[in-house]
Amino acid sequence: MSDLMRVGGLASGMNTDEIVSKLMKAERMPLDKMEQDKKWMTWQRDAYRDVNKQLLELDNMTLDMKLEKTYNTKKTSSPTTAITAEATASAGNGNYNVQVKKLATAAYNLSESSLSKDSADKIDPTKALSTQSSKFTNAIQTGTFTIETYSEDGPVSKDFNVTMDKSLNDILGEINDSDLGVRAFYDQSADKVMIERTETGDFNTDQSKFLGAEIGFNGSTAGFLSNTLGLKNGDNSSGTWELNEKGGTDAQFVYNNDLVINTHDNNYTLNGVNFQFNSVMDKAVNVNVSNDVDSAVDSITKFVDKYNKMIEDLNKQVDERRHRDFQPLTDKQKEDMDEKEIELWNEKAKSGMLYSDANIRGGLSSMRQDWYSNVETGGEYTQLSQIGIKTSANYMDKGKLLINEDDLREALRKDPDAVHDLFAGTDTEKGIVEKLKTSISTTMDNIERKAGKTSSTEESYTLGRQLGNMDDRMNAFEDRLSDIEDRYWSQFGAMEKAISKLNSQSAYLSQSFGS
Repeated sequence: MSDLMRVGGLASGMNTDEIVSKLMKAERMPLDKMEQDKKWMTWQRDAYRDVNKQLLELDNMTLDMKLEKTYNTKKTSSPTTAITAEATASAGNGNYNVQVKKLATAAYNLSESSLSKDSADKIDPTKALSTQSSKFTNAIQTGTFTIETYSEDGPVSKDFNVTMDKSLNDILGEINDSDLGVRAFYDQSADKVMIERTETGDFNTDQSKFLGAEIGFNGSTAGFLSNTLGLKNGDNSSGTWELNEKGGTDAQFVYNNDLVINTHDNNYTLNGVNFQFNSVMDKAVNVNVSNDVDSAVDSITKFVDKYNKMIEDLNKQVDERRHRDFQPLTDKQKEDMDEKEIELWNEKAKSGMLYSDANIRGGLSSMRQDWYSNVETGGEYTQLSQIGIKTSANYMDKGKLLINEDDLREALRKDPDAVHDLFAGTDTEKGIVEKLKTSISTTMDNIERKAGKTSSTEESYTLGRQLGNMDDRMNAFEDRLSDIEDRYWSQFGAMEKAISKLNSQSAYLSQSFGS
């Protein structure tokens, strides 16, 4: 029955609309209960997913707890800025006596003189050479030239072609884009071209090849470089060919006053220590390497704190009982409440969502046993209690871990490898962290089967299927309510018609008798 036909009370004088509204309110009570149950299940699903987020955060932290560097981090100290050092976990502790004799440099070559005829009207490197020929001091030589460079892998050569339709920047760009490991550029202020290696070191030790140049080219066949740009590979003004290129030297340092080491770079790794050379030194210094116990303690403490915070929150949730007097509010109920009242009500209504959950309790119990477990490390420490980590004696803490920092520092100084193996395990023995990962993974899988994740479809997890069934029930009940409301209006409509007919008959009789 449409709303346009629902006009009642004309004959009876009754407020039919109000009567039907009250009747329907009573009829809707089961639907309101289903709406509250659906809201509760939605909250519960989200609460389970929040638990998995916490478990995942702890699981992500386990990666660092398996790394050797977490427990055996090294720190270095140098009495001078001329040399700095970083030590890996495998570096041996102690003093490293080092003196830097030479720094590595990158080879470079520079135009001997200005390229432009007129300093007031210099060449434009962005325009075609054909438009700039009158501006160059020396004639532009076109054709092909070859550049050869050297590295650990041997020589690499590349041919370049000069045509008048190219600009100077085009040609220099082709050099830069090659795999020669060089960069070339024109500086307008100096009015010169520089070409330089992108890495330091002396790789070409054969003086018969371009006089030992790192950026090799033959002046007789590379006229554009040697004549047009004034880049000379060698100088024979004294009667003997001498290398014109600058730089291209290896670094050299002395270790323990006796061992002379050359390296192409200004850094060198020795016994797990990477030395960075910043300047030449007048005398040798001792670079000290020692265990960075503070860093290891900080990493372990952060992991334990994260675990403690998580189990505190989860224990609180599984122990919290539900306030059944505070059911989730329906949309209709919220209309009569302000935001603060709704917030306070929901706070009570959301209590006990995970009360006594078997999956969470099982996960907490399994993780607690993981911390207690014995690990055969082959070293001095096989249990957490031996390195200063124990379970709180207060039963109210429900498995929280306490750290004795002094004992932990002593263990890390004495046998950091055993501490690492205790957490990370060995080739044949699972460590505490690996056992925790297994417990976390099992718990997360169980929760995901019940509550899914944001990308899950409703059919793939238990609460999702229940929510889907609830939607079907609510839709069916909505249809039923619509039919009931139509029936009420139909019944009241029939009553109005009967009363109207009775009134008509009564009026007719009264009129007849009156006549």
